[in-house]
Amino acid sequence: MKVDFDKYSDGLVPCIVQDFNTHKVLMLGFMNAEALQQTQQTGKVTFYSRSKKRLWTKGETSNNFLFLKEIKVDCDNDTLLVKAIPEGPVCHTGADTCFSETNHSENFLQHLEQIIELRKKVSAEESYVAKMFAKGLNKIAQKVGEEAVELVIEAKDDNADLFVNEAADLMFHYLLLLNAKGYKLQDVIEVLQKRHSH
Repeated sequence: MKVDFDKYSDGLVPCIVQDFNTHKVLMLGFMNAEALQQTQQTGKVTFYSRSKKRLWTKGETSNNFLFLKEIKVDCDNDTLLVKAIPEGPVCHTGADTCFSETNHSENFLQHLEQIIELRKKVSAEESYVAKMFAKGLNKIAQKVGEEAVELVIEAKDDNADLFVNEAADLMFHYLLLLNAKGYKLQDVIEVLQKRHSH
């Protein structure tokens, strides 16, 4: 990746930060060569602060870090696109983004993944998700198998309502299993996209 830091007299290039999962634009900052290098080395997005006149890691005081996933440079080699996962609100005002947008996915399945992640941390009495995680990986995997069989059975009948409900049960437990194994739906999507491109 070649970045033209000499294009502007201050040695800085604009850096657009986008949420890796939701694709929302989070903020705009500026990087010099040193900030880019530190970002790549530490995995925490670091800018050059024009007001502080020094390197500034987003979250260094608030702990709301931006964890690096990917960096791209534009066609003129003078603007960076950083894809990151935010740890908390991004804006100093407490807003999700510096553009006063709510940072959640428009994709309901990704939103459901976030709910699963939150609910697995509560007590088993409070949440079905927590109850399943308390039973362990084998039970979650077994439940996916059971739901798949129930879907196959309903597929042989003509009750659309039952079929769609069994499909929803399978999808939900599939998301539980992905989470239990440390993966997200996006990981599966990326595999499918790679297959499709061949």
